[in-house]
Parts: sequence; structure tokens; C-alpha cells
Amino acid sequence: MTTQIVYSEKFSKHDNPRHPENAQRLSAMINELKKTPFFNELEFIEPELLGEECLYDVHSSEMIQQVKDMSRVGDSWIDFDTYVCKSDYETARLAAGGLLKLCKNVLNGKSDNGYALIRPPGHHATKNRSMGFCLFNNIAIAANELSKKGKKVLIFDPDVHHGNGTQDIFYDRKNVMYQSIHLSPHYPGTGGINEIGIGEGEGYTINAPLSHGYGDKAVSKILEKIFLPIASQFKPDFIMFSTGFDSHHMDPLGGLKFTTNFYGEMVKRYQEIQPKIVSTIEGGYNLQLIGKCLVSQIGQMVNHPIYFDDKTDENSDVEALIDKLRDAIGSYWKL
Repeated sequence: MTTQIVYSEKFSKHDNPRHPENAQRLSAMINELKKTPFFNELEFIEPELLGEECLYDVHSSEMIQQVKDMSRVGDSWIDFDTYVCKSDYETARLAAGGLLKLCKNVLNGKSDNGYALIRPPGHHATKNRSMGFCLFNNIAIAANELSKKGKKVLIFDPDVHHGNGTQDIFYDRKNVMYQSIHLSPHYPGTGGINEIGIGEGEGYTINAPLSHGYGDKAVSKILEKIFLPIASQFKPDFIMFSTGFDSHHMDPLGGLKFTTNFYGEMVKRYQEIQPKIVSTIEGGYNLQLIGKCLVSQIGQMVNHPIYFDDKTDENSDVEALIDKLRDAIGSYWKL
């Protein structure tokens, strides 16, 4: 089994040391990955710069131009929490291009699965706006390109924050399904149960907003009773994880109670539906733990699971939420 990792030190050009989304994040993950017994089995590949036409297929020309202009200046802010460094237009295109390259390699059989260690992240970037630490929506760009090849793509997003940008981009489409488990109320304020898509996309957006304190057991029930049955019926040709380690119980920007080992468990559950899986990094800001969460996922991908001693108390009674999900989405899928 071949697992490719797309990574480049060029992603460190996007950096603000005082910001939680900074260059230390990837360094911490790489350092933890180097400790694993399977590190030398991983195939590292260089990212490729995304063609501009792929950007314009997903984002507005005004949004793209804003990033391009601010990138020439450097040290700029799009909003109160989204910064732009010098040359970020190229760095952000390199991130999106790296993920797309990896997806094509898995689709074409050059790799069984893969992980994109890229930044800046992307799932908050909408069609028309960069926001939430994100410049361009990496996973949406890659999913859109795969859909052009006639492939059905499932995006699973377990970040503590709802991926409003990804939802926005595919909200009226049925060839890309979006499933999100996230904290609510929380930034960015979207992701309600009744947000299920419009037009042809009605029924292809599934949101499970959780209150503070819910973790592995609660999410396992939601996966078993809602997300995985729908995924099986959707029959995706490709699965993409929009992974945020900020859903871990010790993340400073979090509020959910995932344990380290649960990140690998989620990969395992979706592998049973479609083994062609590529994960990319979104959030996660505890530098002592994000590397271990990454190892949990990649260990599952290479069929060499690694388990950590990590337990926490959690709320697990989600039957009321599951009933609401059935009411909202049950007419579109057999649940």
C-alpha cells in the first residue's frame, strides 16, 4: 500500500508567529511523523502550482484579485483574523495545487491514499470571500476538478468549525456531497441541521451541529446512524477529509471532546465505503497534540495503526440530534 504525502517548506512563507495559524503547525506535525516506524514507507511529493483557471472555476474574480493585490504588498489583513503575507498568492495556489496533484495520483492509481500537509487552510473560503484563516478553498478546488472527470466526491469535515465555504460552493450540486460535524454555536455561525442544499443539491449537504462537550461516542453514533448510511447510498468515487484537529478535547480554540485515536478511527470507518481517501489539514492549534492526531490518521492509511493513551470525559447522548437529522434529511436517504 502506497501513501503519498504532499509537503513543502514553501508553505512556511505564509506565517504570522502571533497568529494561531502559523508555520509552526506543519513543523510540529512533520516532527511527530518522523518518530513513527512507518515514516520511511511514506512517499513524499512536491506540490505543483495551481493553474489560475482552476481558481476562477470556484472563486470570484474580485476575491482572487484581492488576494493577488494584497500578496504583492504583504503583511495585510483581509479581516480581523485572516492575514496575507508577501507572495501568498503563489503560496495559496501551491497549497491548492498540491492537494489537487495528490488527488489525481490517488485517482490514477499512483497512490492508494494520501495526506496533504498544506497551508494556508481553506474550508472557510466561500465563492466570494477569503475568511477564517483561509485564502482559497483547497478542498473545494480539488473536488471540483475531480467532478469534471465525472467522479462523485464525498467531503467529510470533522473540524470544530463548520466549513461554511465548502458548503457554499457545493450547496446547489449533487456530484459533491458535504458532511460536517462541528461545534455550535461557534464560528462562523453556519451549519444548521436544516441547511441541506438547494436545487439539485437538496439532500447532499448534511450538518450535525454539536453542543460543547460531545466527543468520540456521540460522533460514532452519528456516523453509524446518519453519515455512513448516506455515504454508502451516495457511492462516492472518492472521499476527501477536511480534517481539523481543533475538535480535539485539548485544543485552545475548540470545545468538542475528540481523542487522538478517534481521528484514525474516522478514517477507518470511511475506508469501508471507499478506500480512495485523501485528507487535508484545516484547523488544529495545540502544537503538542496535532502531530499525534496526524499520526493516528496516517497510521490507519498505511495499515499500521498507532494508538495513544488519551482519554477524556464527554457527553454522548445525541439521540435527539439524530432524530432531528432524520427529520431533515430522511426523505432523501434511507435511514
